[in-house]
Amino acid sequence: MLKKSFLIALSSLVVVSSAFAADMTGAGSTFVYPIASKWAEAYKKNTGNGLNYQAIGSGGGINQIKANTVDLGASDMPLKRDELSKNGLMQFPVIMGGVVAVANLDGVKPGQLKLTGKVLADIYLGKITKWVAPEITALNPGVKLPAEGITVVYRADGSGTSFLFTDYLSKVNGDFKSKVGSGTTVKWPTGVGGKGNEGVASNVKQIKGAIGYVEFAYAKKNDLVYLQLQNHDGQFIQPNDSTFKSAAAGADWEKTPGFAVVSTDQPGKNSWPITGATFALMHTTQADAVKAKEVLKFFDWSYKNGGQMAAELDYIPMPMEVVKVIETAWKNQLKDGSGNAIW
Repeated sequence: MLKKSFLIALSSLVVVSSAFAADMTGAGSTFVYPIASKWAEAYKKNTGNGLNYQAIGSGGGINQIKANTVDLGASDMPLKRDELSKNGLMQFPVIMGGVVAVANLDGVKPGQLKLTGKVLADIYLGKITKWVAPEITALNPGVKLPAEGITVVYRADGSGTSFLFTDYLSKVNGDFKSKVGSGTTVKWPTGVGGKGNEGVASNVKQIKGAIGYVEFAYAKKNDLVYLQLQNHDGQFIQPNDSTFKSAAAGADWEKTPGFAVVSTDQPGKNSWPITGATFALMHTTQADAVKAKEVLKFFDWSYKNGGQMAAELDYIPMPMEVVKVIETAWKNQLKDGSGNAIW
């Protein structure tokens, strides 16, 4: 009887330990959340192992992985090599997608209104305050615009989406670069803040005349009016799978240290100007090698099986030749406490 009780207790312990090992945790980018949640749901159905991911913004994800409170962080702003080294981290791209400008304008259809990067930056600088301003009407003959004022909506939290947006605006407008600059958090001259891509989308949807910026999946999910933008080659283009792919094609992952590619304002007549990647961040030395390997297995599965799910949300999956480079980096950089490769 004692032996039987011991075996039952041992069996329970094994189950608990197995569940704990598979209970992956992550935090950060809201840009990646729509596809990460779909991948996590599908992966759990296939393997029984789940991912608990908190979409708290890239700044929060960076802080949490540095503090070692999650198994992986996620950021749309790549960290520089010295910051990775200082904190014992490696990063690798997970997915690519587009940031779009969205507005709440009665009578205007998605993709109908055109803006240049310079005009968009001047709106966020507070220089252009009306939808009927000549800088906007000149770009949109025949489009009936409301006389109401423009309410600028921005990210209130540390955000990789903000990094991509401000990086682009800094490249196309010198005044924006000198007064605001680029980063996950900046001091906005005007407007109201929203937490996460969802918070910005919600504010734009509620405020007449508002303009904001979100990852494209949030624009579609919330039925927001997205805008055309003029790209690096002077073409006004729509945000979609094709234009995101065109911009993503210019990324040179293999030759860029730490995979720190920023793909805003890419040349190419069909390239969407605010395209970027989400990066996973992990510690190079892993105290729990079993958990770390499960995280890598999740991404390996997502790279190889999650392409269709990504395309349905207008994300750009990482090409398989890039995945090979990423997984080689896993082998070289991610070690257990004894220095053995995890992958």
